Amino acid sequence: MLAALASGAAVAAEPFRAELEARVEAAARAHLQAEVERAGLREPSVEVEVLPRDRNGAPRGCPQEVEITALDTRFATRMRFAAVCPGEQGWRSEYVVRGSVTALVVVATTGVRAGEPLVEEQLALERRDVSGVAGAVSDMRRVVGLASRRALRGGQVVSERWLIQPVLVERGDSVTIVARNAGIEVRVPGEALESGRRGEIVRVRNTATEQVIRARVVEKGTVEPAELPKTHSSPASGSPMARTCRARRSSFSA
Repeated sequence: MLAALASGAAVAAEPFRAELEARVEAAARAHLQAEVERAGLREPSVEVEVLPRDRNGAPRGCPQEVEITALDTRFATRMRFAAVCPGEQGWRSEYVVRGSVTALVVVATTGVRAGEPLVEEQLALERRDVSGVAGAVSDMRRVVGLASRRALRGGQVVSERWLIQPVLVERGDSVTIVARNAGIEVRVPGEALESGRRGEIVRVRNTATEQVIRARVVEKGTVEPAELPKTHSSPASGSPMARTCRARRSSFSA
């Protein structure tokens, strides 16, 4: 008799447990959807699975509305949520959710050395599982022209967290100092005394006069006097390249 009653109670509680799992699944899916939208990923596909739990310890009912709370969502592949029944006689039940996200993202089509400027021919958009890849990006324009801190393998997803401005001028390089003002352009030879990335200020020796000036790196082998206004070749303040330059400089000023 007691066994029959216990079995009947478990059967009666099953719809409630199924409803809780469905709500936890919905909360996990909504979280991942918000993350991929924030990242701007193209054509994302989100899958979630609430992992099985011990039915004997599962909640059997709540007189009030059960609250679903995210406990740990740092990793899509293993998230933790809690279902909480409020009140003095309430309870708390935790769930583990496994998520996966695929999307069209930028990948390297060939091996690329660390610090090498990325060109469009080295990149492609492919559908990949990015559940464990922080900083995956779908916009090729946010990658081309930058460099990766680490070497890339062919087929590897490019993470925006690895991207930096490439070094365009190395210490000891022969450079061209280009000064433009009021429609007049003057070019003189120089020698870089410091290495620099696009938009950075480095010391350069004018080899014609031996004068050392502060110059802004414009492109590979080309600088312009820092005292002159930025030319059209310099990165705009809101561009991805300019943001990368600022981020790099701020990391040294902290």
